[in-house]
Amino acid sequence: MKTKLFCLLLAAWLAAAGCSRQQETPAQAPPPPEVSVVVLEAREVPIHLEFVGQVFGDKDIAIRARVEGFLEGIHFDEGTPVKAGQLLYTLESQPFEADVAAKMSGVAEAKIHLAKAASDLARIEPLARRNAVSQSDLDAAVAQHDAAEASVEAAEANLRAARIQLSYTKVRTPIDGIIGKTNAKVGDFVGRSPNPVILNTVSNIETVRVQFFLTENQYLQMARHLIEQGGLETAERRQEAPFELILADGSLYPQRGRFDFIDRQVDPTTGAILVQATFPNPDRLIRPGQFAKVRVLAETVKDGILVPQRSVKELQGRYMVYVVNDQNKVEERNVALGPAFGSRRLVRKGLQTGDRVVYEGLQKVSDGAAVRPKIVTIPSSSTPAEQS
Repeated sequence: MKTKLFCLLLAAWLAAAGCSRQQETPAQAPPPPEVSVVVLEAREVPIHLEFVGQVFGDKDIAIRARVEGFLEGIHFDEGTPVKAGQLLYTLESQPFEADVAAKMSGVAEAKIHLAKAASDLARIEPLARRNAVSQSDLDAAVAQHDAAEASVEAAEANLRAARIQLSYTKVRTPIDGIIGKTNAKVGDFVGRSPNPVILNTVSNIETVRVQFFLTENQYLQMARHLIEQGGLETAERRQEAPFELILADGSLYPQRGRFDFIDRQVDPTTGAILVQATFPNPDRLIRPGQFAKVRVLAETVKDGILVPQRSVKELQGRYMVYVVNDQNKVEERNVALGPAFGSRRLVRKGLQTGDRVVYEGLQKVSDGAAVRPKIVTIPSSSTPAEQS
């Protein structure tokens, strides 16, 4: 009986040992993971700089009263076009009309004195030739006549000045343009110095000026590009810098701008320099006071490499991508990046044409890992010309 029990236990132990050896047999290794890769190509990449600018009219003329008085009339519709010389405002004119009348009276009185002095001189001159009167009497008559003539001239000058002051009671626009909202109403007292009320502003917006600021680094980058294109002074003189305008709704303004001027110096308090560009505005779409982005070509990279942003990893300020080599193994490669172009980034250093960069499946790979690359084509959501 004991012998039979021993045989059963031995058979069970041998069976268990056989199962253990079967479990220890190594399993077949899994295949390398499949990852999507993009093949990099070189292309010409224009690099643009964007700046926030403010719009001004080609001419923005502040309308002020040049004399003091109460406002009596407004002769325009706010926000409408006006023509040069058109009457805008009238001020009370009675004090100035009274002054003109007084000056006219002064002219008349001066002319009467001149007539008397002329008569006296005409009477004394013949007597002086016959020595009937003294030379001093003749000299006195000549002096009175000359003084009377000067008095007439002075009175007439005062009359002209009074009439000019009277004309200032009618305020007219000096230019063609669009007039804004009036800042004074009928009955307001206007024109008092030293801070006379600005009655209104007339803007000529057939063309508009856009002013923006460059930092010192941006100025140097753009200036070097212009120098490479034939010289900074030549570009300024020919006004060849290609400016584009991006409006507040994100749309690209169809009219190209031209370089107007760049200020003579960098503002030491802000470290920026003022630049102005002029844009045609035939449809009057753009109005003074708007803000818009000004885009200008700063550099053209002849053989630029663009890599998808989702392929780039950042670690402590370093940027890297995974590249699949000829042996289908992954290499971690550091890269130096330039500006963004939609969903892509310009690579300044670290990649070249023909490199296969991992696009999807970054979580599956590591440096030195074997993979099965699948080449994909990415639809370009934006071109370099549409740089964001």
